[in-house]
This record gives sequence, structure tokens and C-alpha cells, in this order.
Amino acid sequence: MTDTIQALPQIPPLLPARRVGELMILSGQIGQDADTGILPDDIGAQTANAIDRLARVVEEEGGSIGDIVRVGIYLTDMSDYAAVNAVYASRFTPPYPARTAVAVAALPFGARVEMDALAIART
Repeated sequence: MTDTIQALPQIPPLLPARRVGELMILSGQIGQDADTGILPDDIGAQTANAIDRLARVVEEEGGSIGDIVRVGIYLTDMSDYAAVNAVYASRFTPPYPARTAVAVAALPFGARVEMDALAIART
């Protein structure tokens, strides 16, 4: 794995991804903008940023967003589900990744959504 920590700052002690055979296990990503670190208030923007961050990790490993085969979605408010689903459907293409969506009490930095994923490792 390349040093993706440089591209996407993380809170130690974790890596943004770990390769196990032909599988890449991606750590959870909240909706902070990957370049500015800003966490927008809007759930749609947070969702788009979380997906972009996952895609960026996969791309740095030689893959693409289409290599993501499973996504876990963690929401602090299930009333955000429809908005998250709309962004998710616009960013992923069929066949969509398998996924789960669960409600949680809280997320780091006051985020409203966090996503983790599994991807096929291409290199």
C-alpha cells in the first residue's frame, strides 16, 4: 500500500486502507473535504465528501470507485437516509456495492455520516 495517510489525514492509530490478499479494507471516512478539512453542515455535501474520500484511497492504490464492492453507512439521524441515498445513487453505478445503513449515537467531529468500504485490490 502506498502512504495514503499523506493524502487523507487520519487520526492515528489507523490507516485509511489495509490490503488483505485481493481485498482492500477501507477505514471509515466522514464528510470532511479532503483538501480543506472543512466539515460542511449539509448532509448531501458530507455524503459526497465521504464517498470522494473513499474513492481517493482506492484510486491511489490503482483502482477506481467501481472497485468498491461493499459500503457501510453510519448515520446520526435516520431522517437523513433519503438524502444520503440520493447522493450515493449519483456517485456509484450499477451494479451498486452491497451495503448496510445503521443509526449511531454520534460520529467524530460532529459528522452526520461516516462510510467504510471493501474494494477489490487491482494492483
